[in-house]
Amino acid sequence: MWTTIIDRMLSRMIREGKLTVTWPDGTVTTYAGKPGLSADITFCDDGIVKALCRSPELSLGEGYMDGRITIKDDRLYDFLTLLVRNKPHGAFPVWVRAFERTRHACRRWLLRNTPMKARENVAHHYDLSDDLYRLFLDEDMQYSCAYFARPDMSLEDAQLAKKHHIANKLRLTPDVHVLDIGCGWGGMALTLAQEYGARVTGVTLSQNQLRTAQKRAQEAGLADRVQFELRDYRTLDGPYDRIVSVGMFEHVGPSHYAEYFGQIDRLLSDDGIALIHTIGYSQPPKTQSPWMMKYIFPGGHVPALSEIAGPLEASSLWQSDIEIWRLHYAETLKAWRERFEANADELVKMYDQTFIRMWRYYLTACEMSFRESQQAVYQFQLAKKIDAVPMTRDYLYSEDPVSQARQIA
Repeated sequence: MWTTIIDRMLSRMIREGKLTVTWPDGTVTTYAGKPGLSADITFCDDGIVKALCRSPELSLGEGYMDGRITIKDDRLYDFLTLLVRNKPHGAFPVWVRAFERTRHACRRWLLRNTPMKARENVAHHYDLSDDLYRLFLDEDMQYSCAYFARPDMSLEDAQLAKKHHIANKLRLTPDVHVLDIGCGWGGMALTLAQEYGARVTGVTLSQNQLRTAQKRAQEAGLADRVQFELRDYRTLDGPYDRIVSVGMFEHVGPSHYAEYFGQIDRLLSDDGIALIHTIGYSQPPKTQSPWMMKYIFPGGHVPALSEIAGPLEASSLWQSDIEIWRLHYAETLKAWRERFEANADELVKMYDQTFIRMWRYYLTACEMSFRESQQAVYQFQLAKKIDAVPMTRDYLYSEDPVSQARQIA
């Protein structure tokens, strides 16, 4: 029965490319449409077929992780891309569609990030060993979308360009006090202090990131200008001249967006500027991948622009600029994935194969999403006053971002 259900789904779904499936009993079925990508997969036991019928997205990731779904030549990227390109034609069982509608309707309740829950969610992902992240991130450990101002940029240069681009949007002057919400390993805060003369307070909920950031500040001789704290942004008091938050908004949750922008509004000085950098959809709101929620980012939510608009409009902040980065994160993830694979020998010394396949699936699925789905990065520049920033973007593009940043350094 379960094999029949999956067979019918794939027969209706595959309209582009070719998917060859080897079933647990050894029989082979090919599903083909117009020319496109191809992939050969094997379902190794009846249990994974049954699981795919019940929860396709969750079980697909779990099956790859534990080796019950294998892909010829491990062409995971081609396989996932083939599925996503054909997904609009898919006919999922009625119980799968009903469950997804329920998850969507309940997403605000499911994604309540109370202070305690937020700390648990952050620890799940960010309190892993720094040694893992050093295997695929750039030298500054920027764990967010880089800015490929030129297509030939290295990851290091693109991350440097990202930091410079954000610094320009913040209109920094010496000794302005900057709040960095979700400061990660401290790279942004240290750059703003060292290269732009700012004073920075960075807050994080990750014990691991806090220790690394504080150590980096000491080693750079910046402990008097940069302070890192284990704090929830909701507990802070202002004012701050500037606020920057890169890659943190995805962890806020839609039920807290009004609270988030209200706090930005309260914390920002009258002449202040804020820069919020977040992943987002240019489509209506979606439920998050159940696999991603379970294994990678519990409590995480990629917002649609429509989900952000209402809470942002309810604040008194001016939307002085909204910039959309297309494909920049796809290129960033490609660089991370290639570095991850290039360090396979080190990874097997640190983790088992299930963990390695989990992270391979995560990096690959995310890259594919930014190439094949309407997913991008939004930068919201916000201000208390209408004239806090120039009327045009000319000030951002006066010269090559990497060259200018290196001149400052």
